[in-house]
Amino acid sequence: MDAMTKMWISFLGIGLMAIAAFLITFARVKTKGFIKFILSFIAFILLLFGFIYGFFSIL
Repeated sequence: MDAMTKMWISFLGIGLMAIAAFLITFARVKTKGFIKFILSFIAFILLLFGFIYGFFSIL
């Protein structure tokens, strides 16, 4: 994989992690109940994909 592709993959991973952090903060502060669970689950999935993309940008 060339350097530019690794850069874009790492940016995607960083962006997904940033969105996950914002989403989990929003879910914990502004929502309750089932909506909080759904938003937290979506944030977890985004964080997982962000980690995977970040890991692949290292290889």
